[in-house]
Amino acid sequence: MTRSYTIRTYGCQMNVHDSERMAGLLESAGYVRADESDEADVVVFNTCAVRENADNKLYGNLGHLAPRKAAKPGMQIAVGGCLAQKDRDTIVAKAPWVDVVFGTHNVGALPTLLERARHNERAEVEIRESLEVFPSTLPARRESAYAGWVSISVGCNNTCTFCIVPSLRGKERDRRPGDVLAEVSALAADGVLEVTLLGQNVNAYGVEFGDREAFSKLLRACGDVDGLERVRFTSPHPREFSSDVIAAMAETPNVCPQLHMPLQSGSDRVLREMRRSYRSSRFLSIIDEVRASIPDAAISTDIIVGFPGETEEDFQATLDVVERARFAQAFTFQYSQRPGTPAATLPDQLPKKVVQERYMRLVELQERISWEQNRAVEGREVEVLVSTGEGRKDAETRRMSGRARDGRLVHFAPGDAPVRPGDVVTVTIGYGAPHHLVADDGLLSHRRTRAGDAFEAGTRPGGAPTGLGLPGFGAPAPVPAAAGCDGN
Repeated sequence: MTRSYTIRTYGCQMNVHDSERMAGLLESAGYVRADESDEADVVVFNTCAVRENADNKLYGNLGHLAPRKAAKPGMQIAVGGCLAQKDRDTIVAKAPWVDVVFGTHNVGALPTLLERARHNERAEVEIRESLEVFPSTLPARRESAYAGWVSISVGCNNTCTFCIVPSLRGKERDRRPGDVLAEVSALAADGVLEVTLLGQNVNAYGVEFGDREAFSKLLRACGDVDGLERVRFTSPHPREFSSDVIAAMAETPNVCPQLHMPLQSGSDRVLREMRRSYRSSRFLSIIDEVRASIPDAAISTDIIVGFPGETEEDFQATLDVVERARFAQAFTFQYSQRPGTPAATLPDQLPKKVVQERYMRLVELQERISWEQNRAVEGREVEVLVSTGEGRKDAETRRMSGRARDGRLVHFAPGDAPVRPGDVVTVTIGYGAPHHLVADDGLLSHRRTRAGDAFEAGTRPGGAPTGLGLPGFGAPAPVPAAAGCDGN
């Protein structure tokens, strides 16, 4: 009897892509995706461990499933991802109705663990401390017909005191450039228009095989992939963000004018306590160099408010950098004390009230800047890759949504044009709101694409297996230089 599954994903883009792999593995093992998630025979949680509420959310959701599982014989619950790697047996101790716990290093074991738990009628907890095998491919059920994730590395060699990810994902491991480009090319051959290169520290790519310019070479090589219109990447680190990467962004036409550059704090003293290997002046010099080469680049960031010992002077330094940097968007977080991180034991943990007040001041400042930045786009023509699920009010406003090349969210009125997700339209921006742009004056152009055809037909890329962001065996083959570029 065919069993159905659903996957609930929390956290970063790496987790979203990992969930595509989990879905591919389950479907290869004969499972089918549940039409209604509440009716699934197998519920998989792909978890995040970055913030404290991630724990609360998981155990709360597991509690809600307990009565449903008791009423449905044969139902299974599996928990994977970073929180599973951290909590291990604790998950089964807190929620004994969980059947499988697996970590970040053994995603490929999910179908086997489910079958073993069902056969043995007991929970299976399997956590690996490191990557023991390097599968060249794992099946993936891609969620999008027009955009795809491509892992270029996994793990992180940094030691930021607030971050638990390196202890859960391990040291950085890089895929061979040829394997990455093969996957990118396979996606483009299937009609995908946009790829996002993924890594915990994406621009450190090449550290494992000793090529400091590997990432810029990879960006340039993506410029030679037929049919590939947009290339993005996330997330970089200021330490390794070099001029050759900025030049590759500026000189490779399909690399989007968008950059997410985590600041975390504008205070040099706090940056030292965080073990962030740059200072505010270095950060701002990167922003200046990017804007000099790519004037219309939309730059976003991450900022933590209330790190232990942060003073009002430290916080003011963050506000000063935000004012100076003029981010298009900022993902702002109140510091979350995570057991197992060095920052969790630092003195001078700040009162919640202080952190909340500073957080609201930062949000207010960034809202003003974001609105000013988006108002400056009014009257411009922008190209939009139409997407699905990004406009909560699209049905009632009779609009569709998509992303401009710089990553900004655009809501537009298609009129009577038969526009589909995956198609490309050109519109004139009529209004810039703090978090999106609006174009209600009709379409300047509409290009039907193979990605739109695939979306309409309900098909997804099928020729692009992934390798969990893992390297293949052997030395990397050289990355070919982009046509017309010197490869530097």
